[in-house]
Amino acid sequence: MRLPTPDDMNGVAPAAGGLIALRLTVNNHPGVMTHICGLFARRAFNVEGILCMPVGVGTSRIWLLVNEDERLEQMIRQVRKLQDVLEVLPFPADMSAFTRLEDSMKVWESGGCRL
Repeated sequence: MRLPTPDDMNGVAPAAGGLIALRLTVNNHPGVMTHICGLFARRAFNVEGILCMPVGVGTSRIWLLVNEDERLEQMIRQVRKLQDVLEVLPFPADMSAFTRLEDSMKVWESGGCRL
């Protein structure tokens, strides 16, 4: 099994097993998320978490929390080839944003917060 090296990962060392976060900058229009998630699904690569927000005119940032395994390097190369993906940067997984969002959703779902 060959894990990505810091050179493969644009200078970011991979986490020791477990999860890694991928930060994607993408064109913001209908179908982009479907293309990205479809790529992962076709390769049976599970996505543990997704966050997406607009970051500029016509662009969005997507954070994907994925399992780190021997297929990760190939997945990153494949995602970079997608037409609407402008940038892919891997980061050691920081679950705090995903955990905070989950906690907020639990409060909202229990009726403690109204939109």
